[in-house]
Amino acid sequence: MLTAKRDVLSWILVVNYFLLLNLGESRVAQEEVDILEQIAVTMGATHWKFNGELCQIEAVMVTTDRPNWSETDVKCNCSIGNDTLCHIVAITLKGISLPGVLPPELVKLPYIQQVDFAYNYLSGSIPAEWASTPLSFISVLVNRLSGEIPKELGNITSLTYINLEGNQFSGIIPSELGKLINLKTLILSSNQLEGELPTSLSGLVNLTDFRISDNNVSGPIPDFIQNWKQLAKLRISDINGPMQEFPPLNNMTGLVILVLRNCNLSGVIPGYIWQLKTIQTFDVSFNKLVGTIPDDISARTMLKFVFLSGNMLSGNVPDSILKNGINVDLSYNNFTWQGPDQPACRQNTNYYINLYKSSSAVSTLRNILPCTEDLTCPRYGCSLHVNCGGNDFTVKENNRQLDYEGDAQVEGGSARYFRSNKYWGFSSTGDFMDDANDQNTRFIESTQSLSELYSGARASPLSLTYFRYCLENGNYSVSLHFAEIMFKDDRTYYNLGRRVFDIYIQEKLVWKDFNIEEEARGVKRPVIRRFNATVTDSVLEIRLYWGGKGTTRIPLRGHYGALISAISVDSNFKFCSNKDRKTVIIYVIVGVLAACITFFVLSILWWKGYLCRERKRRDLNGVELQMVCFTLKQIKAATKNFDASNKIGEGGFGPVYKGQLPDGTLVAVKQLSSQSKQGNREFLNEISTISCLQHPNLVKLHGCCIEADQLLLVYEYLDNNSLAGALFEDSRLTLDWPTRFRICLGIAKGLAFLHEESSLKIVHRDIKATNVLLDGQLNPKISDFGLARLNEEEKTHISTRVAGTIGYMAPEYALWGYLTDKADVYSFGVVLLETVSGKNNNNYMPSNHSICLLDWACHLQQSGSIEELIDQRLDSDINKQEVERIVKVALLCTSATPSLRPIMSEVVSMFEGRLAIPDEIPEANTYSNDLRFKAMKDFHQERQKQKLTGSQTQNTMTIQTDMGSSSASTTNLFDSVQFQDQTDT
Repeated sequence: MLTAKRDVLSWILVVNYFLLLNLGESRVAQEEVDILEQIAVTMGATHWKFNGELCQIEAVMVTTDRPNWSETDVKCNCSIGNDTLCHIVAITLKGISLPGVLPPELVKLPYIQQVDFAYNYLSGSIPAEWASTPLSFISVLVNRLSGEIPKELGNITSLTYINLEGNQFSGIIPSELGKLINLKTLILSSNQLEGELPTSLSGLVNLTDFRISDNNVSGPIPDFIQNWKQLAKLRISDINGPMQEFPPLNNMTGLVILVLRNCNLSGVIPGYIWQLKTIQTFDVSFNKLVGTIPDDISARTMLKFVFLSGNMLSGNVPDSILKNGINVDLSYNNFTWQGPDQPACRQNTNYYINLYKSSSAVSTLRNILPCTEDLTCPRYGCSLHVNCGGNDFTVKENNRQLDYEGDAQVEGGSARYFRSNKYWGFSSTGDFMDDANDQNTRFIESTQSLSELYSGARASPLSLTYFRYCLENGNYSVSLHFAEIMFKDDRTYYNLGRRVFDIYIQEKLVWKDFNIEEEARGVKRPVIRRFNATVTDSVLEIRLYWGGKGTTRIPLRGHYGALISAISVDSNFKFCSNKDRKTVIIYVIVGVLAACITFFVLSILWWKGYLCRERKRRDLNGVELQMVCFTLKQIKAATKNFDASNKIGEGGFGPVYKGQLPDGTLVAVKQLSSQSKQGNREFLNEISTISCLQHPNLVKLHGCCIEADQLLLVYEYLDNNSLAGALFEDSRLTLDWPTRFRICLGIAKGLAFLHEESSLKIVHRDIKATNVLLDGQLNPKISDFGLARLNEEEKTHISTRVAGTIGYMAPEYALWGYLTDKADVYSFGVVLLETVSGKNNNNYMPSNHSICLLDWACHLQQSGSIEELIDQRLDSDINKQEVERIVKVALLCTSATPSLRPIMSEVVSMFEGRLAIPDEIPEANTYSNDLRFKAMKDFHQERQKQKLTGSQTQNTMTIQTDMGSSSASTTNLFDSVQFQDQTDT
């Protein structure tokens, strides 16, 4: 027996010896080994070790959070080429968060066919050098890649697979991709692409998988997709196009997944869709489709998920759709109401159907309680507290105990309707595609790093609606609790996740493109958003809708959609508690007695003179504010009684303090000087203006406080202060060119919203770098709306008060009081120049021939020396052509004639490449005598006079206008200057 074992062992050793000899003879070419090491270094890998004898990676840098599915592998082929060497044909470095860039050196591998660099932290763009490779497979899924998709990719005709999902690619889809006749998979989702699908893509006749959700694509779904006869998966959502009928798909007989969500489709669903034998997922939710579901749906169809929510479909719900294993969502339609005896209402574990609000022809209560016979309300309540995705939980809020009812034990599903015995419930729909989970029960995620209220959450890949019925009619305060518990705040691909969804209350859109991480200013941090709601039919409805925006693969497949941690609803018109009646009565009695005793004691102390009588701000009496009001006690607690260490700024309005609310939300508290009558007007103006506005590029106002002699505004806190601080001061921030470009685009989008998109058309009047704040991700947010005005087209001449900052004010406004939104466009142009140059318009005087930065930029444009304007702190590899384009836009915006300036939506289009920038800037030869610089010249002349006279007590400036003279005082020569016309005396 021992002899036999010894013989076997000897045989194994001999075989291994010859295998090693063979591998030694067929080792990887040393040149390719060296190139592979260069590639690893370029991508940011450390501790790299590759065995060329075995074609095997032996060591590579990995993150501490490397997932178990990550992959580092190199494949070699020893049977190609004219030599005895092996050659590298595939590289996989996946899921290890490499921080470098894509390697141009890849072109030096003559036989490379596949690269999979998914789930890393790579930046930059796709190297144009790759166009000379024989690649057939490219995956850069989930990285930080940006810029335009190189048109050179169209030269790699061997490509069969391209996955660019989860990056920051922008611009249009290059028409050259239409030359990839062998392409089978093209995935472009979760980028910033725009424009229409190029007609050249009609030539991709071998395409089997096409996805372009979560982009800014416009135009209709093109008819040429009918050429893609081999297509099995088609996903298009949130396309910004015109109303159109259902696209022609009858040639695609092999369709398995069809998603056309929120694409503005109208008309009827073609009958052939219901006869496709291969289709498994059919999602046309949130369109404007009409018609009925046919009675003759093919019995041979493989349908598992049907999502028709948010259309205008009508008629009966046919039995033919109630197939075994199917999930059908019919919510938000006009179907015939399903009574308890109809087939769709029968209890059946073989299929799931959601009929929530599927019929509009019945009462609200009957519509939200389908299949219910008894619709009476034995009693009416006035509150709702749900711990979404968690267990029952009791919390103390505002000196009262609240019991949150958990729904963690309620299983989710693709077409789930749940109704609690306490007069509330939820409707949850959608399928987490690609997660290999047909049951789709994974609706609850959890983490132990937060309190019980935020440790769990309920998520939905399409629509999630919580409702409370048998509710007393009246006004309610709705508090929605969120925390982003899936992503991470580190330098790994976990940090690249984006969750974007819409919030509806009482079927009204109250927040579009809500992003938990942005609002909470980080991950795993709670944030509460409060809204007012009116109940008129005893029903309150809160709906979260995910239209396809945001990443879908971070940290894993199927982690996306709307997510909420808790809901709190309380009456604004009466005391209400979720305690039993006896307990409430006891609390009320005790509270009344305590209040009476306290009032009695305080009255005696006040009468004796031990307490100071409050000074009211008479000019604000009777003001009714439609927003969250904080108490002075809450503000003092948040700012540690306005501690000097929490002071983060000082403006014309007053000091600004950093604070933290009890729920952990960081805020910036702006305190109005108690002696400022001017500030009262600006205070009310800012509240009335910004409280109505919600946009990612506008600073959010959480609330205010009007108490005693205090006027306080409570804003979101922004980590990185102002753009001016980053550009002009000794800042810890380093703004590279892509960041500066993104900041310029963000400001433009914010102004476009104010001028053209919001229900109130607003002129800001004080756009400058100090009024642009930067959040933790260096996203810009316009702030300080104290001077803002409604843009009334029929009333453009301001005859009472001209206000703004010298150097940023449009000449027609500064000199004659003529105010339109073009005044903001002018100011924005100045900010553009400051962002490119890193220099302050007012403080920078390069020569006696130029009075300010704008004047200098005009001269440089005339002399063709625009490169001198670029900030020397920027890297040498800056895109100079892009900078030149931005400077041209800036000079166009600062035209002396308002009519020559573009509107802000046009500026956005110029930045995004959708609108051409004029080659010639108007008024190019009139700069020397330009009225734009009159205010600056007068200001500098006044400063020189003060220096000569030695006056240091007051800096006063007089500006002559056609309306008369006006004066302004300032504590700093280049600070904000308020121009006061004689008519305002």
